Amino acid sequence: MSADLDEKAPRPAGSSSSGGDRATARGNHIPPRSSSPRSVSGNTSTDSGPAHDNDEEKALPRHHHGPAPVLPAGTVLPSGAEDVGAVLASRPVSRASSARSRPLTIVPRARRRGLFGRFTVVPEVERPYDYENSTKWGITATIAFATIAAPLGSAIFYPALPALSKELNVSPTITNLTVAMYMISMSIFPLWWSSFPEQFGRRSIYLISFSLFVVFSVLCAVSTNISMLIVFRVLTGGASASVQAVGAGTIADIWESHERGRAMSTFYLGPLLGPLIAPIVGGALAQSLGWQASMYFLAIYGAVIFVLLFFMLPETLAKRGQDEPEPVELSRMTTAASAKLKTKKLARGVRRVLVDPLAVLLFLRFPPVLITVLVAAIAFGALFVANVSIQQKFSEPPYAFKQVIVGLLYIPPGLGYFSASLFGGKWIDNIMAREAKKANRYDDEGKLIYLPEDRMRENIWLANTLYPLGLLLFGWTLQYGVVWIVPSIGSFLFGVSSMLVFATATTMLTEFVKKKSSAGVAVNNFVRNILSCIGTVVAAPWIDAVGTGWVFTAICFFCMAAGYLGIWMLRKNARRWRQYMDEALKSM
Repeated sequence: MSADLDEKAPRPAGSSSSGGDRATARGNHIPPRSSSPRSVSGNTSTDSGPAHDNDEEKALPRHHHGPAPVLPAGTVLPSGAEDVGAVLASRPVSRASSARSRPLTIVPRARRRGLFGRFTVVPEVERPYDYENSTKWGITATIAFATIAAPLGSAIFYPALPALSKELNVSPTITNLTVAMYMISMSIFPLWWSSFPEQFGRRSIYLISFSLFVVFSVLCAVSTNISMLIVFRVLTGGASASVQAVGAGTIADIWESHERGRAMSTFYLGPLLGPLIAPIVGGALAQSLGWQASMYFLAIYGAVIFVLLFFMLPETLAKRGQDEPEPVELSRMTTAASAKLKTKKLARGVRRVLVDPLAVLLFLRFPPVLITVLVAAIAFGALFVANVSIQQKFSEPPYAFKQVIVGLLYIPPGLGYFSASLFGGKWIDNIMAREAKKANRYDDEGKLIYLPEDRMRENIWLANTLYPLGLLLFGWTLQYGVVWIVPSIGSFLFGVSSMLVFATATTMLTEFVKKKSSAGVAVNNFVRNILSCIGTVVAAPWIDAVGTGWVFTAICFFCMAAGYLGIWMLRKNARRWRQYMDEALKSM
């Protein structure tokens, strides 16, 4: 992958063209470059002086081959421009091509940031946007594999719970805490992980957290009582959750807005494929080797991810301005004053580590962030109710499948996630570009101006309709014992449509909070994991009380109503809310 990086061989500016370039050339507002412009309407030109019969010849010279280029009425030509074609050719290219036309400036090994940064195969560069696409996709794939660890560690334990209850001689309610507490730690720890990259960089956070993940997974495997196991499960979940907060920031570092949707869909495959893989692997390991084998599997997986991150992930966080510190004059200080100064420094350090990370929750006071988070979190909570339903109902009559077969029934929603990641992200990016062109939003350099709310169009309305209906089909066919393929169709529809919701919401959060993208995603993880934990805890007794049909009927109507209301409010008020939020964030 690093072979693509050559700081001495930049590609020419015309080597890459995009839909944005072609749309620009077809004509939109051209920023005036002079105080004495001429107005062109259709194929005619009007000077400030008297009109001439040959004005059209002046505006469109005869050397033009083929049909003359046409600009829309009211377009302004710069003073002195004699050729519309020349003006069109002189307009700046869009970001899709301009970002790749610059030389790739590689940071020397001795100056690379992050733990062991000099050992990366993919070098650090001054502008991560300038990486080759193949390099960007390699980094994105590495992060996506890393995101699998957290949900894998949660769901892999489901098949082992009965054996764990017998071996440690505790009730099923107590053993369920090994999963519930793990998920709670996944919701809380990202608040801290998201606050550290500004000081230590993203690469260092990845390496530290995954080394801890490996150690804590091994300690889970050697636990001798339920208390020890729960404690280390909490720590394992906290260590694995770092990439959920920091990973979206890495995606935002290397992909520009108009191409970020597809990359975010790939990134989001990890959290969704984890629950798909985990029951299959966990069921096979628990059945043949015991519950400890699942923990050793997590340790091995974490070690593999650590190696990938060590060699394939450079630091991508933008460098902060480094002003030279003012020289400090040496002076004598009393012991009391010195102790007071050290106490203040210690207090600031404690506050920075323990209190300041909680400040990211204040982002929820902004309606665009709150609504976006809730729309996605509700769907995520429904996902975990569906996961529990698959585990519970397919294990009982009339299905009574073995544990390994039950694990295979998580494949249909997984195929839905994968299918949506293939076309959904590109679709979302195209919608965003279309809305920017329709609104005629160009900056002074002719580049499209993208807004986060542009991603919420027909895609989100369709997705918010289909995933509740998929759950409705899944719930009622499961309750009446219909052949397994029919509820699997419902879970597949849920997988496709919910993936569109998750990818859209996560991408929008990185754009609403541009300078603190990891913090925005950490807030999303906090809310969604709280709801997923609630869904996991209440699913089984709720299903036992009223059946899967009525459970998913209630979820269907609630998700539809809440989703439609949130989308409508965001579409109607997004511009005003976002402007207020941007002003408020300047002071943070």
